[in-house]
Amino acid sequence: MSPDKEFLAQLQAHERIIHKVCRIYQDDLHDRQDLFQEIVCQAWRSYPSFRAESRFPTWLYRVALNTAITYFRRQRRRRQADPADISMRLHPPEDPYAEQAERMYAAINRLSPVDKAIVLLYLDDCSYEEIASVMGMTRVNVGVRLNRIRKRLREDCEEPDTTL
Repeated sequence: MSPDKEFLAQLQAHERIIHKVCRIYQDDLHDRQDLFQEIVCQAWRSYPSFRAESRFPTWLYRVALNTAITYFRRQRRRRQADPADISMRLHPPEDPYAEQAERMYAAINRLSPVDKAIVLLYLDDCSYEEIASVMGMTRVNVGVRLNRIRKRLREDCEEPDTTL
């Protein structure tokens, strides 16, 4: 199989990784689509340097996260948060867990780009070793950061006390 066809087959098999990264780093659908294209282009450019020292999904996560973090920082510099931004949710949720999921996504969005990446990998059932490999940190550092992230997310996602 040619390298081009091999890349496309691998990309199709692991496309969900890119979608997850885009969902975590961009709220707006159009921004997610732009980021998706940016990640695919960067993966295409980087594929010749893929030496199969790690699994393709691990390599793709690394490319996707590095691209997303760079893209996120560029976007943030370009436009400061507009207080008039409209919430993505236009209708009340029908799913009883939708509001809780939205709070979780909002809390994750408040994390630093690196912490978002760690959460994304963790939620995708990556081991501490895999997360460490993708993020370029030690396994111990991953564990410490995940404990701090879990605590922060737990605090941020608690239901507001309306009995006061």
